[in-house]
Amino acid sequence: MSDAQATGRLILAATPLGDPGDASPRLVAGLATAAVIAAEDTRRLRRLCADVGVTPSGRVVSFFEGNETARVPALLDALRDGSDVLVVTDAGMPAISDPGYRLVAAAVAAGLTVTVLPGPSAVTAALAVSGLPVDRFCFEGFLPRRAGERRRARWDPAPRP
Repeated sequence: MSDAQATGRLILAATPLGDPGDASPRLVAGLATAAVIAAEDTRRLRRLCADVGVTPSGRVVSFFEGNETARVPALLDALRDGSDVLVVTDAGMPAISDPGYRLVAAAVAAGLTVTVLPGPSAVTAALAVSGLPVDRFCFEGFLPRRAGERRRARWDPAPRP
């Protein structure tokens, strides 16, 4: 067995944007079988699991903006040890204006397998119903909540560290 086959997979799993009934069958299966679930909010994860009728069999760890950098080494170790690590955020796709980017970048740099369970996307849903041209678009993340911060916000093309 090669090293690539012996390692686990980092699985980015899109979660419903509102209605738990929008959860994909692949998301439900991933929640039930992943050895480790890295969740932006463990309380919301428990609620989602209850809503879709699944009990996670793996270890659940919190994985949010405040602890993302500190969690990366242990999650990489789990992958190297052969465990699948499922990353879920409160709603939408991990790493897209949500935790996950640093872990994905580290996994790619380490030559580990990264895959995705696609699902609902607020960005593409909003674009599709906007009536705007859809052949090209740029998503710059979410604007700050406070008015003063929104006025000062500017696009910065530099990638996040």
